[in-house]
Amino acid sequence: MESGLAGKRVLITGASGGIGRATARAFLSEGARVVLHSFKNMAALKDIERDAGSNCLSLRCDLRKEEDVDRFFAEVRTKAGHIDALVVNAGIWVSAAVPLHEMSLEQWQASVESDLTTAFLTCRGFLRQLVDLRGETASIVLVASTAALFGEAGHCDYAAAKAAMAYGMTLSLKNEIVRLAARGRVNCVCPGWVETSLTKKALEGSAQGKRVTSTMSLQKLATVEDIAGTIVFLSSDELAGHMSGAILPVAGGMEGRLLGE
Repeated sequence: MESGLAGKRVLITGASGGIGRATARAFLSEGARVVLHSFKNMAALKDIERDAGSNCLSLRCDLRKEEDVDRFFAEVRTKAGHIDALVVNAGIWVSAAVPLHEMSLEQWQASVESDLTTAFLTCRGFLRQLVDLRGETASIVLVASTAALFGEAGHCDYAAAKAAMAYGMTLSLKNEIVRLAARGRVNCVCPGWVETSLTKKALEGSAQGKRVTSTMSLQKLATVEDIAGTIVFLSSDELAGHMSGAILPVAGGMEGRLLGE
């Protein structure tokens, strides 16, 4: 089945991480042209740039800063043209578990700034281009987390920011985007535990690894390709053209983040 993404311009934030890189490659395999964002690890995008050639553009931006984001979208418009689909993937997760009564204001603010404010500024930049274009279609896929659905003890900062993305932003923007593009769509992917080099090293064969999968019917971690495929699907007007406002877990049948905290 054709995705209809060939020739479409797709912007992926946080593209240097595992999910971002897999998503970039998935879009490229569909014939899309990708703009890849990173802030601290542009070197991680070099192999994708090399393989994709003229179909790939990589740009650096601190998405926490309004003026940087404004410049970033101006540069994207100049170098790549209008963007058809946006994937909001940038964010952080503080690995150390800190209960709320022990959490510093600095940690809370850093998580909200990196996970939620960046999403706001990125979506705003994308939607502002639609004001000028007045096109028919457009797509935003927000990458949240199952922490948004179930909460996560010791990570209230992350769970709260991702819940705001999954519910407040997705369900509001699906109604706003159609004022700018009649068939514009906004959806949200909520990955569970995903196998990356870091999680595999930390969880493989450990008691924590068993706890992580104990709430999943499939009893395994997702691959980055599992998440990327879902993002591509939701971005396709051909495959998911009547889906908007969906909050879609990709988590192996997960029923809770962790048991026995």
